[in-house]
Amino acid sequence: MKDYKEQLKGGICCVEISGESCANCLTLMPILKELCENRQDVRLVHVEADYSTLPLMEEWEVEKVPTILLTDDGEIFARCTGFQPEEILEIWLDSKIEERKAK
Repeated sequence: MKDYKEQLKGGICCVEISGESCANCLTLMPILKELCENRQDVRLVHVEADYSTLPLMEEWEVEKVPTILLTDDGEIFARCTGFQPEEILEIWLDSKIEERKAK
């Protein structure tokens, strides 16, 4: 298993957790990728939910896919589950990241 926790160090990350046979996940991935590429303050990390990542899913309390986590130096500070339209995701990202930076 990759060391995903290492990838989450050093700032804010948007962690996209999906399953390979999940239609909503496949639809969400390119939207989230574009949103994150257009920002300077967040990196996108993709985690496939499967047997190899099961301990991580339990630790992160991921019960369904897609799930999006926002982390700051590895600490989860926001969570969104299920498919969301691009406009909603953008508003969610903006508000949660701004809240985090204000602390």
